[in-house]
Amino acid sequence: MDTNSKEIVVASPRGFCAGVVRAIATVENALEKYGRPVYVLHEIVHNKHVIANLERKGAVFVQSLEDIPSGELCIFSAHGVSREIEKKAQEYGLRTVDATCPLVSSIHRIVENYDRNGYEIVIIGHPKHPEVEGTAGRVNCSVHVVSNVAEAESLTLKQPEKSGFVTQTTLSQDDIVRIREVLSRRFPSIRSSKSNTCYATQNRQDAVKKLAQKVDVVLVVGSKNSSNSNRLREVAEESGIPAYLIDDASDIEANWLVDAGAIGVTAGASAPENLVNEVVDWIAEQWPVTLQEMEGEEKKIFFKPAALG
Repeated sequence: MDTNSKEIVVASPRGFCAGVVRAIATVENALEKYGRPVYVLHEIVHNKHVIANLERKGAVFVQSLEDIPSGELCIFSAHGVSREIEKKAQEYGLRTVDATCPLVSSIHRIVENYDRNGYEIVIIGHPKHPEVEGTAGRVNCSVHVVSNVAEAESLTLKQPEKSGFVTQTTLSQDDIVRIREVLSRRFPSIRSSKSNTCYATQNRQDAVKKLAQKVDVVLVVGSKNSSNSNRLREVAEESGIPAYLIDDASDIEANWLVDAGAIGVTAGASAPENLVNEVVDWIAEQWPVTLQEMEGEEKKIFFKPAALG
């Protein structure tokens, strides 16, 4: 091999998960059925290229229900919303479509069941993440959000003998195992459901661990506000190699790669495959390359787009 050439190893699985595919299809179906504009509360998924593409087709992304004219269609994002948001949408006279990922909806049902049975609720996750905010807003009781081991160690429960926890779906078992251990040790009676973590999040992180053993640097395609994309970068760094989160090929700096013989490329669950192809093409324009697709298999899950009514 030419001493200046690069080997590109592309992770598998990578990119869109079933929940993201469903959410995007829901917006596109609504545009086809009702025409433009279709309003979406918050980003349907966390990827600026996906958002820009849907905007070109006629989607309007808003931060507040007050920004939507009465009588118009409002789509709730894949991250889910609180009961209060649902109530306000009805009061404002909006027609609504729920594009919440079914895995997130399953978490909603668990916390609602905890609430009905009088349990104190703990959510393992990031407090400002829209999924966590939506989940906490599904119940009337106060909810504890724990994001790390230190917070789990300092958590105080009023009724530890009657408590339960769920996890943000875009975390992985690696993220939560130590927190779960602390909660179980400190509160032996605390209930947990079966694993709430998203199969796609776990599979993509497992793939990055394998990828990091084969390459000298990893490029993660995903937007800066994507939780699962940020975690992919962190997983690669924890494996001992440099990793960079990029929105697209224009973010790449050649000095990151100049000394790397092998370059790993992956994508977050909300990043489209064409962006991965553009990254590969960019590298190939700078150096002679060989391309290898890493072995890996995605769990076969398909979610039907949300019903439009």
